[in-house]
Amino acid sequence: MKVLVVDDDAVNRLILKKVFEKENDTVTTANNGLEAMDILTKEPDFHVVITDIMMPLMDGIQLLAEIKLNDNISNIPIIGFTAGDIDYFKRSSVISFDRLLPKPMDFHELYDIAKRFGSGALEVN
Repeated sequence: MKVLVVDDDAVNRLILKKVFEKENDTVTTANNGLEAMDILTKEPDFHVVITDIMMPLMDGIQLLAEIKLNDNISNIPIIGFTAGDIDYFKRSSVISFDRLLPKPMDFHELYDIAKRFGSGALEVN
């Protein structure tokens, strides 16, 4: 599985990278949504995007919109996570994440969810 992890927190990026690589998945990381979009336009073949919501330059909500409005990558499942108010983000987003998780998160649970989305076992909105 090919995974894009987007987070401005280097520790979260490292942990997620290690969790996925341990299972022999290919992981690319980005510090923010702008970097993620640059990567996605060059490599649109990711199986899943995992992104923090609150980041500088381009946050996870903006990234979600950019991906879902781009016909070349709109089918990629997007899992969001945040230390913020999950219900607020669910109510206020015009476009929904395929899954939205709270921080602190169980990295192995996140892996299991991503694996199911990446394999097509979970239906994408």
